[in-house]
Formats: sequence, C-alpha cells, structure tokens
Amino acid sequence: MFYELISILKDGVGPILNAILPLAPIWVPLMFIVIWWDLWINYKRRLYIQGQGSTLLEIKIPREMMKSPQAVELFLNNIYHIGVGNLIKVYWEGSVRPWYSLEIVSMGGAVKFFIWMPKNYKNRVETQLYAQMPNVEVHEVPDYALGIHRNPEQYTFGWFGQFALTKDDVYPIKTYIDYGLADDPKEEFKHDPIVAFLEFMGSLKKGEQAWLQILIQGHTKEGLKLGRIFSRPDWQKAAEKEIKEIIKKNAPKMGEGREPLLRDISTGHQDVIKALERTTGKVAFDTMMRGTYFAEKEVFNPTNTGGFIGSIAQFGSPALNGFKPGWTAGYDYPWQDFRGNKKARNERVALEAYKRRSFFNPPFKNFRGRPFVLSTEE
Repeated sequence: MFYELISILKDGVGPILNAILPLAPIWVPLMFIVIWWDLWINYKRRLYIQGQGSTLLEIKIPREMMKSPQAVELFLNNIYHIGVGNLIKVYWEGSVRPWYSLEIVSMGGAVKFFIWMPKNYKNRVETQLYAQMPNVEVHEVPDYALGIHRNPEQYTFGWFGQFALTKDDVYPIKTYIDYGLADDPKEEFKHDPIVAFLEFMGSLKKGEQAWLQILIQGHTKEGLKLGRIFSRPDWQKAAEKEIKEIIKKNAPKMGEGREPLLRDISTGHQDVIKALERTTGKVAFDTMMRGTYFAEKEVFNPTNTGGFIGSIAQFGSPALNGFKPGWTAGYDYPWQDFRGNKKARNERVALEAYKRRSFFNPPFKNFRGRPFVLSTEE
C-alpha cells in the first residue's frame, strides 16, 4: 500500500517537476525579486511612519450641541487627503496616505472622544474641528492606551476583536439622514442611535473600560503610485453594477425591447437604490473598526461584552447594511485553544496594533481582515 502511494505521487508530481524545473532560471529570480521588493517597501514605510510621529486630541463636546451631524460630515470631507507625492517619495522614502483614528472610549463610565493622527496633521484637524463646531474644546492629551498591558492578574478581556459589514460595502449602513437628524437638531426631534451606545458606555463601573477605534484612510482607486501594480475594483462602479442588478432582478418581465426602469420596482427597492446613489456620490474612506471591553478582575461583567457588540449592531438595517463581529481574539470552542495560549497571544498582538493605530500600513497591515468602504455620511 505504501509503495503504491509513493508510485502514484511520483507519477503525478514528476511531470509537473519536469515542466517547471527547466524554467527555474526565470521564476526563481523573479520570486526573490518579489520577496525583496515587499520587504523593502515595508521597511521604508515603517521608517516613514515612525519618523512622522503622532498626536492624540481629546474633543470635549458641550452639553447643548445645536449642530446637525452634517457638521461632522463636513469636517471629514475637509480632512480627506489621498496624496502621497511622486514615485520617489513612495518607493524610496516610504510615503503613505495619511490616516486617522476616531475613538470613543469609556473609562469607568467617563465617556471620552479622541482623534489620533500623524503629528503634522494636527493643525489641520484642529482648524477644521473649530470651523465646523466652534463650541467644542480640543486638547492634546497623552495616549490613554499606552498605559494598558495585557496582565491577566489585573485585567480580564471579555472581548477584543474587529467588526465587519454584513453585506458588500456598496450597501450603506443607516445614517443620520435615515434617522431624520439632517435638518433639525432640537432634542425633541432627535432619535439618534448613538445615544444608546453612549448610554452603554456611560453605564460602566469603576475598573471597567470599553474602547471603540474607527481607522479611516481616504479611499481612492489605487495604482502604481499607491503601491499596487494592479488596481483594485472601483467602489462606485461596483455600486452602479449593483443598482442595475437590483432593477433587473426585482422588476417584472418587460415587453420585448424594453429595459426595466427604476419606476418598475417596488418602493422598498427604490429606497435601497436611492441610499446607494446617495452614499456613493460622497467622499469615502477605507475603514476598519475594532474594539474591546475589559475590566479589573474584581468588577468584570461578562454581560457587558454582549452589550458592547450589540450597541454597534443597531446601526444596521436588513435592507441595507450593518455591522457584525469579524475576527476575535478568542475561540468558540474549548478544544480550539485548550490552555488559552492562542487567545493570550491574539490579545497581546491586537492590543499592540490598537496602540499603534496600525492597519493600513506595516507593521500590522490588513491585520486579520480587509478594509471596507464607508462614505463620510456613514
């Protein structure tokens, strides 16, 4: 039996080896060039990012905020930036697109808002914040995350993971416009889903913490200047294709020579298409969301894990899009990680990636996932 198996493998693999070995002088050098190039780009980008430094700003919002969320959308429009310079800057100096981290953090029930950015974008961010929301207070603060370490004798991590979209990112989530917050910001007219999220964050007790991090980087069609030999599919063209598919799939059969139109489908499907057209007509960011709930061992409450994840899920809509847990540091079944060593390692790496705000670039490029696209409205 053993010798028969060897014979079968030899007969199957032999012809393949005979075909590729004569071409080794071509593909072996190419393989080494590709590996060397990837190492070089990562090395230069890490040096570039390290040389930039970073700044964390805390945004203190007044109790009476008579501004529509559109003010924040305008702020995001104004910090959108995709320039990286010429090819020399990209491939010799390691230049990358700027990215930001929008963060909501609860420390024992005290809810704080932060924006992290490369240091040389601090003035731009402050200027645009005050331009759109003159009543806020903005202060540079030490990084709250740097003082936290994975110490099982002190902290229990209930959940550490990343969020993903429930559908393809051409479908938008429910936004402030869908909730009727675009026109009148008076309290009696508000039905803002972020209130429930902030209520949860504010309900945490002393010794408990919950962090939400939204990393954003200006979305664009990537080509050679942005480190891609082959451009990735265009987000807006994918949305146009999806709109045509919705109409084609849901319209009744037309007479010969007549293409189905928007008016031929139901009102519900028309609303979906309008939402698609509205969101794809705006500036967009490559996005990644991750977060954690953890607490000192004495006050850890496992039910707050579900509360944290559930408070994010409410921004979804069955007809459109929403958020769901993606990769998590833990495992579903005991036999996947008997001693908990894998979970411990995942938590250490995820915490380091969080502190560095790293996802779009080295050292944690595309860590456990891929970015999705959200418009400024979303």
